[in-house]
Amino acid sequence: MRLLFSFLIVFLFANLYAQDTKSQAILDKLSLKINNYKTFYVEFSALIKNTSTGQNDNTIGKGWVKGDKYFATYGDNSIISNGLKTWNIAKDDKSVYESDSDNSEESLNPKKIMTLWETGFKNKYEKESKINAEIVHIINLYPKDVAKSDYHTIVLYISKTKNDLKKAIMKLKDGTIMTYTVVKLTPNLVIDDAKFIFDKKKFPDYAIIKD
Repeated sequence: MRLLFSFLIVFLFANLYAQDTKSQAILDKLSLKINNYKTFYVEFSALIKNTSTGQNDNTIGKGWVKGDKYFATYGDNSIISNGLKTWNIAKDDKSVYESDSDNSEESLNPKKIMTLWETGFKNKYEKESKINAEIVHIINLYPKDVAKSDYHTIVLYISKTKNDLKKAIMKLKDGTIMTYTVVKLTPNLVIDDAKFIFDKKKFPDYAIIKD
């Protein structure tokens, strides 16, 4: 009986390790694909829900990425980054929040969203499933530093045949669930550098707030 129990323990740990190895291989392959893009345009829907607060927002997001530079729109708000500075433009209160770029903090950076598994998370292969008849890998991410993370789980849906990120469900500790579904991804298009320059003249009535 003791021998059988020991065998089961070894089998379970070996199977768990195999699952983690499988998920890491899939994520590494996806990272390589995205990081090899010189530029890309991504369009996605963002559904944000929190039953305790009654929040239920559905927004379309768009992002243009070129190296460390990006321009993104989320509903009425926009974010511009030239790789050194980032400008968060809030239409509702006519304010522009300027700060130094810091990739570890830019949760709305479209490239960060498309490669969020690369730092700060452990991963585990869950299973295969389908999205609109397309077979996808489901991989769970868990923060390495639980105390410092706003997330407790992130669920990724990755196309098995095309090796594309299809959807990410981010579950926050406060009960908020953010679901990002990729609608369109166009790699290696021509994007002028002017796209990533913040022009104060275009926002004459906006307050510039520097961090």
